[in-house]
Amino acid sequence: MTTSSDVIDDAPKSASEAAAPLPSATLGGERKRSVEQITLLLFITVPFLALIAAVPLAWGWGVSWLDLGLLVFFYYLGCHGITIGFHRHFTHGSFKAKRPLKIALAIAGSMAVEGPLVRWVADHRKHHKFSDAEGDPHSPWKYGETVPALIKGLWWAHIGWMFDEEQTPQDKYAPDLIKDRTLRAISRQFILWTVVSLALPAVIGGLVTMSWWGAFTGFFWGSLVRVALLHHVTWSINSICHAVGKRPFKSRDRSGNVWWLAVLSCGESWHNLHHADPTSARHGVERGQLDSSARLIRWFEQLGWAYDVRWPSRSRIDSRRNSGEDGSRHRKETAEAA
Repeated sequence: MTTSSDVIDDAPKSASEAAAPLPSATLGGERKRSVEQITLLLFITVPFLALIAAVPLAWGWGVSWLDLGLLVFFYYLGCHGITIGFHRHFTHGSFKAKRPLKIALAIAGSMAVEGPLVRWVADHRKHHKFSDAEGDPHSPWKYGETVPALIKGLWWAHIGWMFDEEQTPQDKYAPDLIKDRTLRAISRQFILWTVVSLALPAVIGGLVTMSWWGAFTGFFWGSLVRVALLHHVTWSINSICHAVGKRPFKSRDRSGNVWWLAVLSCGESWHNLHHADPTSARHGVERGQLDSSARLIRWFEQLGWAYDVRWPSRSRIDSRRNSGEDGSRHRKETAEAA
């Protein structure tokens, strides 16, 4: 459903490369085993139960500034690791990064606990290739357009697709990452980065308060609640942003802009522009559209850590606008930084 520029093209293979299979960048195979599905279920349900419990706990006992700080810091560390690293850099090549930044983004994204780097990128590249059509791993329109079908499809796009036994072939959709020995190692070390991500808030909370209670509350808020919130915000881009939202730009799918998710998603919910121009380093291109990921990429560029950034020009943005009423109303509202 999308053009060939939506994803990074595979590098031409030599005869020897075509004959030799690429090494795996994940510990699992191309089909999910039962143990993997059970583990996935635990990583979905346990943080979600903590998220539900967070409301009465905060109401009854309150939440300390330390716990709140741990939640916010690790939330946005993982969120920007996903949006800047896994998504805009590794999946779409929106900018090039110096080696230390590339490695830091790979680790930060892994600490979001959303799956190994190479698996995440392979899934997302396949999503863009077949967006909202047959072959899309997580389209909410999978079962049709009636209300019951859409409700079922929203569940599939939000969570259900992750339990599918068939997995996206990583050697087909992410060969460039597999060939990088360091990135392949980080991807294979996903369990390690998950443990680090979950343990750090507890360690910091315990050391600052010098108590086991501080370690527990640090783990509860900075690990469990944070992971649940980040997961559901990320999954909402797959489900909500492909079912509702404004569509001022031309795309071959049903991606929409959902403004109320912008801050929590670090700018990813300006999803219509992203599908209209997937390699753009900025997703929020209209005036007032907050995109913290684009702002950080700009800072990385100014520091010399990022280069060849694909900033969208005014003419490029306008060329992708819908000619209808919704598109014309916003024609002159492009962001100054675009």
